[in-house]
Amino acid sequence: MNIQLTNDLAVHDLSICAADGPIVSNVSLSLGKGRPLTLLGESGSGKSLVAQAIMGNLPPVLRATGRVIFKGVDLFEETPAERRLRWGRSIGLLPQEPWLALDPTMRVGSQVGEVHRYVKGKTAIESAAAARQNLAEVSLSSAEALYPFQISGGMSQRAAIAMAHAANSELLIADEPTKGLDAALRDSVTARLKNEVEAGRLLLTITHDVAVARALGGTIGVMLDGRLVEHGPAEVLLEAPEHAYTKALLAAEPAQWERRIRPAPGKTVVTAQGLEKRYGDRVLFSGFDIDVAAGEIVSIVGPSGCGKTTIGNILLGLTKPDAGAVVRDTALSPLRFQKLYQDPPAAFAPLQTIRKGLKDLAHLHGKDSAEIDVLCGRLRLQDALLDRLPGEVSGGELQRFALLRALLIDPAFLFADEATSRLDPVSQQDVLTFLQELVEETGLAVLLVTHDRDLAEKVSTRFIDVVVVHDKTVNLAPFRGST
Repeated sequence: MNIQLTNDLAVHDLSICAADGPIVSNVSLSLGKGRPLTLLGESGSGKSLVAQAIMGNLPPVLRATGRVIFKGVDLFEETPAERRLRWGRSIGLLPQEPWLALDPTMRVGSQVGEVHRYVKGKTAIESAAAARQNLAEVSLSSAEALYPFQISGGMSQRAAIAMAHAANSELLIADEPTKGLDAALRDSVTARLKNEVEAGRLLLTITHDVAVARALGGTIGVMLDGRLVEHGPAEVLLEAPEHAYTKALLAAEPAQWERRIRPAPGKTVVTAQGLEKRYGDRVLFSGFDIDVAAGEIVSIVGPSGCGKTTIGNILLGLTKPDAGAVVRDTALSPLRFQKLYQDPPAAFAPLQTIRKGLKDLAHLHGKDSAEIDVLCGRLRLQDALLDRLPGEVSGGELQRFALLRALLIDPAFLFADEATSRLDPVSQQDVLTFLQELVEETGLAVLLVTHDRDLAEKVSTRFIDVVVVHDKTVNLAPFRGST
């Protein structure tokens, strides 16, 4: 499709400041029809804040300066009410956290239908039909009547994508649109975003996934510490990066990692036999056996919605199986069985600073609060971030704080549900290296849920492949030895 290239969105010298200093400094970029822009960079580099500044929904404690010209209008000169009138109409946002984007009291189909009904002005019947089509396009027809808490994190992400597509706005800002999705769904979502560009929509994508940036093409900007450190055509930047961080980013994809030599595992911490879980007439899985021992990482790899999270929840006692039995080491306190949630906001009180929450947790369980500083150092989390609310840090930073929170209790078993899905490759490698060191140092037993097979092969002692049959029954194949 031959589209004339224009600069429909131009950002000039954008800076964003908090009370304790600048977070984003002097970012300038532009995009037009037929030329999508993708921002790559580590968690906390300011990518999402750039998107929020364009959208007009920065947290109140932050202040933006510079100019954002959209269709000839400086958005920073508009009133907040005028900015809000653009939401879902001329500018649409696919937010980073589906946990926060979806209404927990409404069924998925109704939420998508609302966009057609109240933003596009369609009738109730037309809206319902359009919503069904939107959900079918992201393979979510079966979730139309379900509530958000009844679907997986990856399915929630696809529901948010369906809502963003329903808005059909001139400019779509997609913030981490493929996090938590398996490779097939990631490629499907990326293809849909490319279709939006070919249809004439403007696309700004925030991602840590180099494969997504490569597939979208157009222009890529790389951010580090709030600055745009490299910028250029995708085919040039990805093949011949100039900045040291860009080179490190490309080299840190899981397929490039080296495997660590692991000591033999110790005593079994949790075991389960003959597990079965049903939802109505659907058998999610049956006849499933698993055991996880001290000092090992066992991974479950498979597509979104296949039951990976449910397995972990059953092992923790958060979900009851319909058949089978779970046995946990009775010498261990139940508190030493911990979960790292796929959606990190689920682990934090939204109106309490991160420091207060962590210190309260340490006090409640008689832990030394000095350990917070030690873990912050190992997870590359700045001390200043502790005094912010959960909504005032990036998704990747919050995910690392969620890991810190779980480790503060000194777990013997950790169920890590998509533990690094929100992290860029460099941060992901750092965090998983740290987790492997903890396993070796303390004998921590880890059940890791991931959609990334390369990652599982590099870090796991053993891993399980998930096979979906006829979109209904899920078979979990026997353990395979690590390669």
